[in-house]
Amino acid sequence: MSAPRTPEEALAFLSRLNPSGIKLGLERVGEALQALGHPERRYPVLHVAGTNGKGSTCAFAATALQAAGHRVGLYTSPHLVRVNERIRVGGEDISDEDFGRAILDVLERYPSAVAEPMTYFEFGTVVALWHFARVGVDVVVLETGLGGRLDATSAAPSTVTAITPVSFDHMEYLGNTLAAIAGEKAGILKPGVPCVVARQAPEALEAIEARARVLGVPLVVEGRDFEARLQPDGSLTYQGAVWRLEGLRLSLRGPHQVQNAAVALACLESLSSRGVAVSREEAKAGLGSARWPGRLEEVGERPVVLLDGAHNPAGVEVLLASLRTLYTGRPVHCVFGVVADKDRGPMLRALFPACASVQLTPLETSRSLPPAAYLDEARALVPDVTSWPDVDAALAEARRRAGPEGLVLCTGSLFLVGMVRARLGTP
Repeated sequence: MSAPRTPEEALAFLSRLNPSGIKLGLERVGEALQALGHPERRYPVLHVAGTNGKGSTCAFAATALQAAGHRVGLYTSPHLVRVNERIRVGGEDISDEDFGRAILDVLERYPSAVAEPMTYFEFGTVVALWHFARVGVDVVVLETGLGGRLDATSAAPSTVTAITPVSFDHMEYLGNTLAAIAGEKAGILKPGVPCVVARQAPEALEAIEARARVLGVPLVVEGRDFEARLQPDGSLTYQGAVWRLEGLRLSLRGPHQVQNAAVALACLESLSSRGVAVSREEAKAGLGSARWPGRLEEVGERPVVLLDGAHNPAGVEVLLASLRTLYTGRPVHCVFGVVADKDRGPMLRALFPACASVQLTPLETSRSLPPAAYLDEARALVPDVTSWPDVDAALAEARRRAGPEGLVLCTGSLFLVGMVRARLGTP
């Protein structure tokens, strides 16, 4: 692979790296950051791991930090439509020009990335950390990609860390028990750096606490040190170590967002105590204006087309609870696609019986599981199941069956959410 010379060639270089490649470890990222003069040390970092809810938590925290007047860098994954979504400054996606320039800067200072390419995620993480330093952000919010201990984002030092609920996902990399998975997520803990922990299953919390004791990490635990409660009028009340907030209104929908908002607020409290100032009113404003596409996102009318990136059993349970709360009595016509390495059985068994019909579609990724591979499994759960060659046909049939008053649900993978968003022209 030859070295790119222009921003356009640089973006093409990134696109040629394998988006599905996973190579755990920090050596390559560490070498690259050293060659770049350690850009990751030039700003405070909120580092968020977990299985579900970490993206929404990052969005809440980043928007609140912006409301407080901070120039915020936000790094998340995966993207839905364009890779630029992964790197945001001040709420705006990185431009193609800036993205290409940042890639050229990295390759100029670390040419080994051409001769021995890093993974897509590793290289993107290095580029993001460099870009944030180059444009001069005040604070960075980093979402882990997979796990924590050996995730590329863990090469950055942290000011505050957080762990959202841990559940079963990526077991081939992280382990087959909640304790093992939580232990990997707890790899983001740094000596003496406070960690905000969402309410967890007992075995997951025990693993996190064990790691915290070894490193001398002060834990801020939901239900013990902070909590948010939904009030009869739909508002939230939050009680933390210092803050008590009432009348909170969330911009993100679903009952699960109460927990994500609570974790974000506890993170903001901890950041405020460590020099990244946020007031109570600024925190409330941020939680009321955050956006996080592809999570209970309505993108169509008559029928409503609902996008949700649930892609593991815990995510599907959260989705079902939200459907019962937000769309009571509406028949659900599901467009479903899944990647081959997911634990699909529990997902299907929970979701499909709640659907009036299911349209199976392949995904536009090499990791896609062909619908034919689980068509019989699906039909045992809901009689009205059809396999389609592409998402366009599946979506058209789901909309036809739903009629103007029904609900079309697109779920099973963030790949599918991105495909539908692109087709419907959602900004």
